[in-house]
Amino acid sequence: MFEQVKLNYDFNALEPYIDALTMETHYSKHHATYTNTFNTLAQQADLTDKSCIEILSNLTKIEDEATRNAIRNNGGGYFNHNLYFSQLSAKGGGEAKGELGEKINSVFGSFEAFKEKISKAAISQFGSGWAWLSADKEGGLVINQSANQDNPYSMGLGVTPIMNIDVWEHAYYLKYKNLRAKYVEELFNVIDWEIVGENYRKAIEKA
Repeated sequence: MFEQVKLNYDFNALEPYIDALTMETHYSKHHATYTNTFNTLAQQADLTDKSCIEILSNLTKIEDEATRNAIRNNGGGYFNHNLYFSQLSAKGGGEAKGELGEKINSVFGSFEAFKEKISKAAISQFGSGWAWLSADKEGGLVINQSANQDNPYSMGLGVTPIMNIDVWEHAYYLKYKNLRAKYVEELFNVIDWEIVGENYRKAIEKA
């Protein structure tokens, strides 16, 4: 069974940047639905012996188009939200330190330049989707955007996602309405860079 990531904070812990109602609705409704539907689809397609990453990385092996698309959407929704919720913390904010911080400075010039670039990817994503920070096989960092519930695995980019920004309207509309840019700006106050840094360390160890 694929399980939602367990939150180590209360729904109201990220206020005022993300309100409690948005968190509860996002996690308990949207993410729960993706998770439950993905489990059902994986059972029907006899894929329960595979990891989510394996499934999303090998979507072309699913012959039935309707099943493939449904798993792409719901499996993506499951994975994407697990990463999103796991990187948030009431003690977030600031800048990346250590190995990740050094790599961000090396690749993008500065943390502020990185923040500007990934924010632009998030804000400019047309319609629903995501912005991603991923590690490549050489330990480099890349930013991309994806539509709907796609991610670097389902897109076959050959990189490991370590951080993301959810720009589906359900992630911010209750508080920020149509001000996506404001939501993206405020989200950086609750991104825990120690967690993202650990994600980076694991990604380069695996490469």
